[in-house]
Amino acid sequence: MGREITVGNPPIPVQVKQSRHARRLSLRVSRLDGKVSLTVPSFSSDREVSGFLAEKESWLRKHLNDIAPPTPLRIGGTVLLGGIDVPILGGDVKRAALRDGVIVVPQDPATVAPRIKALFKLKARDALVAMSDHYAGVLERSYTRISLRDTRSRWGSCSSEGVLMYSWRLIMAPDDVLNYVAAHEVCHLVEMNHSAAFWGHVAELMPDYQVHRRWLRENGNQLHRYDFGN
Repeated sequence: MGREITVGNPPIPVQVKQSRHARRLSLRVSRLDGKVSLTVPSFSSDREVSGFLAEKESWLRKHLNDIAPPTPLRIGGTVLLGGIDVPILGGDVKRAALRDGVIVVPQDPATVAPRIKALFKLKARDALVAMSDHYAGVLERSYTRISLRDTRSRWGSCSSEGVLMYSWRLIMAPDDVLNYVAAHEVCHLVEMNHSAAFWGHVAELMPDYQVHRRWLRENGNQLHRYDFGN
């Protein structure tokens, strides 16, 4: 079980987790939400942890200052869709809709974020079902179902029961990046690992997959910068 402590003034909350596998103290700042976590060996004392955090306070504050605050969704603003900044305009509509390269939403500012979220989840499901069906057909495999979540630590997963899970925020990435994640997870229906055989299947489905994998590593945090609310 983890515990939360603070460092400095104003205080920075730090989630501390003990690990019997850790050999040293390891500090991490999430670029997605600015949360600070510290993994410590099971034999570390409270004094050692406090001293370590005190030494790292300046480093922590610098990294936290470099993290951009969440981008609100508003009429007159923009949002990524398919890797492109798309304008958000108010109009006489009941729900968000994509029209001629523009997202049109009801005029009520309070509903902009949830309306766009609903639109993106629908588009993400359509795209991910289509690509999962396509790649599963090529590999002559089948999955049981697809679920969408707003995950922070992974873009997709495949369970041993054949359930494919994807982040709906992938709809904001370029189409080929979304396709890569679908190909990646479908290949786990053949190999439930990341062995050379697994990557061979991915390359079979998408020869240039490394380009799209790199895009996610370098730009994936952009998909999490938007505040869609709860």
